[in-house]
Amino acid sequence: MEDWEEDEELERLNYYVEIGAVELAGIAENGEFIYKITQLAKEIAPELWEAHEEHIDRSLLELYESGMMRVSYDEELNATIELTEEGHQLAKEMGLIQLDMDDEDIPND
Repeated sequence: MEDWEEDEELERLNYYVEIGAVELAGIAENGEFIYKITQLAKEIAPELWEAHEEHIDRSLLELYESGMMRVSYDEELNATIELTEEGHQLAKEMGLIQLDMDDEDIPND
């Protein structure tokens, strides 16, 4: 990625943080910041929210097609999603599983 593209992405991220569409969730072991999209983003940054939903849809399909996710339905057609251990780890990496800031996976000290 070129420097100007990285600068543009950083500016966009800073903008989303300033307006409250994105917030800092923690710091990964490698020192990289972890962000999460807020519910407010749906109203104030619909393009971000839409891109987020598309990412989730593509990622879930990828997990399903790779055999790392199983979906079952009850009588009322409510879906239950089950992930393999590998699928769970990949889902965390993809940002599909909400991070628990008390979780030992994310150092915040």
